[in-house]
Amino acid sequence: MSETTAPTTWSGAPFGVDSFRLDGKVAIITGASSGLGAAFAVGFARAGADIVICARRTDKLAETAAKVEAAGRKCLAVAADVSVVEDCQRVVDETMAAFGQVDILVNNAGIASATPTTREKPEDYRQVLEVNLFGSYWMAQACGRVMERGSSILNVGSILGSTTAGLPQAAYASSKSAIIGLTRDLAQQWAERKGIRVNALAPGFFTTEMVHQYVEGYLETQIAQRVPMRRAGDPEELIGPAVFLSSDAASYVTGVLLPVDGGTLTT
Repeated sequence: MSETTAPTTWSGAPFGVDSFRLDGKVAIITGASSGLGAAFAVGFARAGADIVICARRTDKLAETAAKVEAAGRKCLAVAADVSVVEDCQRVVDETMAAFGQVDILVNNAGIASATPTTREKPEDYRQVLEVNLFGSYWMAQACGRVMERGSSILNVGSILGSTTAGLPQAAYASSKSAIIGLTRDLAQQWAERKGIRVNALAPGFFTTEMVHQYVEGYLETQIAQRVPMRRAGDPEELIGPAVFLSSDAASYVTGVLLPVDGGTLTT
């Protein structure tokens, strides 16, 4: 891959709605067995990209792959644990073998814990960081070696990287705060040298399977007290912002954290 100096003037096509399309691109989406990752996979396929999905739950990956293919795009499913460096490299190697390119990476894989700090086991704290932070770094590192200029990395953070939400989530909040720093640093490193844009989303309260981990009444209380729009988000509502940041429409956007939270961070 060439690492020549970036052009000093914009050389893209005039703006049009096609700038938001992902035709001809290949997107890797981690943690795509369910929840937001599955929604991203299908949404990016609708926008025209061929998709590579990875996660530890292979049975769920097959379900996501079927939905991508029903949207008319090719899909490669790879069983992988992003906390394992070798697995991350294998995902990229298999993508290159199948498609010959990697244009987009969505670092979505993540786990959470809600254990009081004085009772949290060291191995549990480490596991959250190994998946959420280290996994994002290992995937970005592997993709950065093969991505061409104009490619995009999208890290999925959380509003808990910027605020608290009434639960003991030190490990999760630490990992998502670190995602902000990782995004900014990679954006700075790779903007000129590699021509790769790196941005992050900060979802608020969304209706995914993680909702079932909350204690009864928690989500309703948070929405009533913290969310100006007074409802949880639907995974479909993250697809537009994600596609935008990954598309040529955002060709001059890098290093940003975009909250998609119904206004939660304004309170």
